[in-house]
Amino acid sequence: MERIWLKSYPPGVPAEVKVDQYKSVGDLFEKSVKQFAARPAFHNMGKTIGFAELDALSRNFGAWLQAKGLGKGARVAIMMPNCLQYPIAMFGTLRAGLTVVNVNPLYTPRELEHQLKDSGAEAIVIVENFARTLQEVLAKTPVKHVVVTSLGEMLGVKGLIVNFVVRKVKKMVPAFELPAAIGFKQALAEGAGKELKPFPVGHDDIAFLQYTGGTTGVSKGAMLLHRNILANIEQAAAWLLPGIKGEDAVIITALPLYHIFSLTVNCLLMMKIGGLNVLITNPRDIPAFVKELGKHRYNIITGVNTLFNAFLNNAEFLKLDFSHVKVCVGGGMAVQKAVADKWKEVTGKTLLEGYGLTETSPCASMNPLNLAEYSGSIGLPLPSTEISIRDDNKQEVKQGEAGEICIKGPQVMKGYWQRADETAQVLGPDGFLYTGDVGVMDAKGFVRIVDRKKDMILVSGFNVYPNEIEQVVAMHPGVLEVAAIGVPDQHSGEVPKLFVVKKDPNLTEADLLEHCKKELTGYKRPKYVEFRAELPKTNVGKILRRALREEKRA
Repeated sequence: MERIWLKSYPPGVPAEVKVDQYKSVGDLFEKSVKQFAARPAFHNMGKTIGFAELDALSRNFGAWLQAKGLGKGARVAIMMPNCLQYPIAMFGTLRAGLTVVNVNPLYTPRELEHQLKDSGAEAIVIVENFARTLQEVLAKTPVKHVVVTSLGEMLGVKGLIVNFVVRKVKKMVPAFELPAAIGFKQALAEGAGKELKPFPVGHDDIAFLQYTGGTTGVSKGAMLLHRNILANIEQAAAWLLPGIKGEDAVIITALPLYHIFSLTVNCLLMMKIGGLNVLITNPRDIPAFVKELGKHRYNIITGVNTLFNAFLNNAEFLKLDFSHVKVCVGGGMAVQKAVADKWKEVTGKTLLEGYGLTETSPCASMNPLNLAEYSGSIGLPLPSTEISIRDDNKQEVKQGEAGEICIKGPQVMKGYWQRADETAQVLGPDGFLYTGDVGVMDAKGFVRIVDRKKDMILVSGFNVYPNEIEQVVAMHPGVLEVAAIGVPDQHSGEVPKLFVVKKDPNLTEADLLEHCKKELTGYKRPKYVEFRAELPKTNVGKILRRALREEKRA
């Protein structure tokens, strides 16, 4: 296939990246902590740890894991929000030759039990806020070693205050009993006197079992090899780093590190270049988040559309100085034009949309840094990446036609853990991953997502894509958030329905229907509008259309 997108690459961005300069993610870490020993690495709730301290602490944790008998490739689950313990535990696990299993802290007991059993995790590191969930299922899992930590454990004296507020004031730690568990600092202390034995971990070993697909069925683990992760780090570096023009990188990390986008683009990319991650533990507390932003001269910020939208509706955010900000990236869900345009107006910076999946480690395409304004596209395929738009017969469509987005590159997963049948459904014999997303590629190689196949609304035989409707509705000044789904209709099979959170309390259904009448052709126009105080979202802020559809079926 002709890689037409290469002609649109910004000057200096290579067509291919090299992934052989590191033997593993642990090797990258060990080289970086030596090179950047004097620099700060992670900041959280007023406490900063440097690369040298991170080196020592992660070494101790890795040695503790090995001393517990965990051998090469054994799985270690990490279940915590953004806090200093996360990078210590994660890098310690990788340095010990083990595999990281990232776990969403908001999982229910059922979901946690499935992931621990499916992955075969032998150890887990968990924040006490969620220990009650683990208590309910621990006996039914293969987990032998439990490390419990508190949000304030690594914060010094301030940690005592944080723990008091979390435990006593906000009562965010349900009572739990895990008699065999030990504390995080105790594990570090025990590991300090033990040897961290090197394991011959290479490109073809599994670095992360990253679970996905829980919203469409049973959650399954994408096997992300060290090669996949190293490739995506290099791809992100080639694409984004020219934007900070040689400055020391400071990145705002609001998306949780257990989320693949934040893990690769924020945590691991910064590890490669000696950057500082400002970890935000509770990004939903927008006033506190905005206050934290005012304390840092950051030059990179990543997030999801709902986060950027929340910022823009906070009066204190509008007063901040954005002169030091160089790169702003939205991922995880579609960036809406109304949000991107307002972001440019307020900050003076273009909000770049990227695209990827857990299965692609995650970045597959991104808008170039020289993009002047929001384009509605997910950008160009990254270096060493091919994107093919294919029909239902797996044949490439003509340029400009819609089809399934298929991705090939060194960042594409090996497959799903112990699920050869499901792997075969998404990974073709030619190495292309079938994403389930419908898209169009233009003559310059820019890709635009039309929608998810499963979210498509079929109105009298016409395909209607919720993304398009939501983009239009979000442009109305009275709308804060919107989701569109299809609901049954006896005449046309399905019709679009809107769920809207108001910005203007005087907004009416008639206002929105009239707005849509001006912007959408007849069969695309919503027939119903339901106003809500809030919309269901994932823990990273992605609006869950699925939950709205299930409500309607119940």
